[in-house]
Amino acid sequence: MTPFDTLTRADETILVTTLDGYDRAVPVAAVEALRAAVRGPVCLPGDAGYDEARTLWNAMIDRHPAVVVRCRGAADVARAVDFCREHGLLLAVRGGGHNIAGRAVCEGGVLIDLSLMRSVHVDPAARRAVVEPGCLLSDVDCETQAHGLAVPTGINSTTGIAGLTLGGGFGWLTRKHGLTIDSLTAAEVVTADGAIRRASATENPDLFWALRGGGGNFGIVTAFEFALHDLGPQVTAGLVVFPMDRAREIMKTYRASIADGPDDLTVWAVLRKAPPLPFLPEEVHGTDVLILVVCHVGPLEDADAALAPVLALPGAIGTAVGPQSFADWQMAFDASAGPGARNYWKTHDFLTLPDAAMEAVFNYADRLPTGECEVFFGHVGGASSRVPVEATAFPQRRPHYVMNVHARWQDRADDARCIAWARGLFNATAPFAAGTAYVNFMPEDEGGRTDSAYGANMERLARIKAEVDPGNLFRVNQNIRPRATPMPAE
Repeated sequence: MTPFDTLTRADETILVTTLDGYDRAVPVAAVEALRAAVRGPVCLPGDAGYDEARTLWNAMIDRHPAVVVRCRGAADVARAVDFCREHGLLLAVRGGGHNIAGRAVCEGGVLIDLSLMRSVHVDPAARRAVVEPGCLLSDVDCETQAHGLAVPTGINSTTGIAGLTLGGGFGWLTRKHGLTIDSLTAAEVVTADGAIRRASATENPDLFWALRGGGGNFGIVTAFEFALHDLGPQVTAGLVVFPMDRAREIMKTYRASIADGPDDLTVWAVLRKAPPLPFLPEEVHGTDVLILVVCHVGPLEDADAALAPVLALPGAIGTAVGPQSFADWQMAFDASAGPGARNYWKTHDFLTLPDAAMEAVFNYADRLPTGECEVFFGHVGGASSRVPVEATAFPQRRPHYVMNVHARWQDRADDARCIAWARGLFNATAPFAAGTAYVNFMPEDEGGRTDSAYGANMERLARIKAEVDPGNLFRVNQNIRPRATPMPAE
């Protein structure tokens, strides 16, 4: 099927891909009925808004749905879900469109686009925020920081709140306040039967448990309710940059000391080529470096003591650390991770970083295929590690390091070598990994890794999936297939 030839006026049908991967002739009248029933636009190829909706952050993803429903609210989402279920159509759900795997859009099916749903309502007295699923982190930060409050989210302001939350969500506030899901108090969800449900600790609690880390498998969240935490508006944050020949020594100190740091302090490590930052000497621009990225979210007067061990490390070629607004810090890395580039990621969780694992990393960090590629280590611990494994679907509650092998480039001709570099580093470090993975960092070709990513929580997730989505309508994701609880042996 050629996407732009799907509309066939002669027989008044549109060819749409089904859940089974076939083409189905859907009556134009049914699409028109859907258009009349929703507040948002329903777009076909060539219509205004169609390309905007299908274009994602990762330029490697170029898919053409047959129908796009640009929802304005939960009722629109419910009617779009009904339309897909009744006709047996493949559907994908787009929030912020930032997911590395590109599963926000499907080829030939129906795109349920939530990007127009971007309201944030803050109740400072109740310390709650209700956030729509099309919001970016910048939308959330803008509204919450106006009251000196925050939701623990990620590290790029262009990330979508929906995908981040449903996969767990970690960032600068994780050590202090836990994962994003640890501040989720309730959600409004459209399930596969088209019903609009509320999920919380007391309402549909199994569904609520699964939403906190289980991805988009269990329904379409049309509103997130978050508990808010005091923050800022200023934090102490910035970069300490070392030449690569110091990286081995610095990483040994880093891994030995990070667990002893206060919950207010986050220190992550990035191996990459030095960007042309104004505080770095011009002669080091483009050379291989190790960057320690620091963020202290406690009182400003406590920052110097907390940061002293990092700032005292010898051999730095540039340091830029100081007070700044949290909202500005959230945007600090947007320029190096903006839309329009080609991206491929690989990820592991590590409980420790043994010398042999780091040597494998350094071997690949010494041959970055482009100046935009990097290897990132985020330490996840503190408050997030004090939540029991069984409390949410997100399984990795022990203090650990998340490695993201971030291959990024501009030219399609570089696809093979950049992907091969990322896969090579991933394979070289696999013997030292914990076996779990952060699902938001998993690329499209890792669908078979979902079971191990969820570990001991997978059985319960599969059972809840069988209860709320037995037909696996929501399958364009890191998919959890429905599996009913097996009958006990007699």
